Amino acid sequence: MATANEDPDLGAGPSEDLDVFQDDSDCESLLSDDSVYPQYESEIKYTKPAQTLYEACIRNDPEILGSIMERGVSKEEAMELDINGRNGLMVAVTKGFVDIVTLLHKCLLIDINHQDNDGNTALMIAAQAGFITILNYILNYYRGVDMEIRDPRGFTALIKAGLQGREECVAALLMHGADMHAVDLVQGRGLKDWVLRTGRFETLSRIRRLQARSVAEQFCESYIPEWPDLKQLVEKASTPKSTSQKLRQRLKESLSFSFPHDPQDKGVMDHMVQITTSIHSPLVATGCRPLCPTSPPEIGKRRFAIPELLEKHSSKELEEKTVSHSNGSITSASPTALSATSVSLASCCQDPERRESLPVGGIRSFIPRSMAHRNSIFPSGCIPKIEVTKSGDRTPKKEKKKRRQKGYLEPPVWKYKQAKEEKKREKKKQAMQKEQDKKSKGSKKSSSKT
Repeated sequence: MATANEDPDLGAGPSEDLDVFQDDSDCESLLSDDSVYPQYESEIKYTKPAQTLYEACIRNDPEILGSIMERGVSKEEAMELDINGRNGLMVAVTKGFVDIVTLLHKCLLIDINHQDNDGNTALMIAAQAGFITILNYILNYYRGVDMEIRDPRGFTALIKAGLQGREECVAALLMHGADMHAVDLVQGRGLKDWVLRTGRFETLSRIRRLQARSVAEQFCESYIPEWPDLKQLVEKASTPKSTSQKLRQRLKESLSFSFPHDPQDKGVMDHMVQITTSIHSPLVATGCRPLCPTSPPEIGKRRFAIPELLEKHSSKELEEKTVSHSNGSITSASPTALSATSVSLASCCQDPERRESLPVGGIRSFIPRSMAHRNSIFPSGCIPKIEVTKSGDRTPKKEKKKRRQKGYLEPPVWKYKQAKEEKKREKKKQAMQKEQDKKSKGSKKSSSKT
């Protein structure tokens, strides 16, 4: 019988080297070309320390990067590009160097909205790669971030995150004010259309949950950490039931099947999550300092970064909770207070072009401790003074172990320890017997010779 390769009616069949799942649609190129970059960097063991800002970024060396930024950098050094048109920040975001990204927010000459040869920005790279920590840091600590920049095909950072199924990044961008109704320039599809076409159903369900509850109420100062349905449920459970109701409940419990399902909306789990993540939670109150608690995150509302808030408001206003985000511009404005660290950094750099790269406001104080760059040799901030004093009393002597007496509590003696001690005692006895036998044999030999 002839096979498919030899059938004259069907023609030549597929060869062994041909991929059966090869697809020429636009969906494959969208998912592969944007996330794969040419590997042009060779693995070189560096012998000399980095001299420029770009070299410190690609080597993931935060110590040298900090020293370079303290002396100040020029516009050309800050925006040094590689063959793909990416600066040091974009390379650090691509490789996931969190320490480098947290340090570069102090360099004011870096263009956060710079696009490489493929039209990607640092925000787009972090969104489609799923680096949620880097994405949140860029949105909260880099000034002037434009979330609606498009690549040559018209994709924004939100659409790119949806294409890759990065639901955490999609949620962060939506709650930061990204446009959910933006469409691409080639096929005119929006976020939901591309999510459905690529089969990212978990991301779609996350978007629908955010749309159902578009405001994070627990992050608002007026949130009351009480479950409103608790009284009704307690009253319903405490009321006496009739025999028919008890019989129905037993039949329902015995005949019903328990399948895994998502937590109920406005149920117990939902309420526990809101309480533990709200401003009134002791974990949140002791671990962070929220800014603008009167304006909680909301879908479609523009969230300003910390440097933008410090430009328009003083630190006192931010701590007194009198500032709120808005869709347009910030309402009130007041001068910011200069910190001692920023003044010292600005005075050490004499070149006016390099001095522009250093921050003016006290931004570092609002960085969370888990993301701040730490240095054990030269720590920043207040250094506590430690004084060592000797006590005048003499050290107490160890008391001798008392013999066991009845009626007193004593630590338990384990069986395996007793067995070990008995084995040691037996070994000692055997060794003592061997030595005694040797001595007795030696004495007998000496007496026989005499």
